[in-house]
Amino acid sequence: MIVTVFRSRLKPGLREDYVALANRMNELARTMPGYISHKDFYANDGERVAVVEFAHEEGQRAWQSNPEHRAAQKLAREKYYTEYHIQVCSSIVSRNSSCPSRRRRRLDRRQPKPH
Repeated sequence: MIVTVFRSRLKPGLREDYVALANRMNELARTMPGYISHKDFYANDGERVAVVEFAHEEGQRAWQSNPEHRAAQKLAREKYYTEYHIQVCSSIVSRNSSCPSRRRRRLDRRQPKPH
């Protein structure tokens, strides 16, 4: 699996306008071969993080070189971002699990209560 972590900060007052562009890129990413998921997160301090997962490098390369995506990158650098950082990573280990709900433990009434 290939994971791209894209961190950015937007210029003040442009978030609403930028969201339309980001939504279009989310739609476009979904059409790339090997696409798994794309999620965006916004922190209280203004940082935005996008995490994009592809099943293989070919899909990530197709995304990276897509003409519409390239044009959006250029526009974002010129108009929206004060800074950005991109990391493209290859997954070494991947685990998934559904965690059971926490079970309440019965109190042993024979033991004295702590003071």
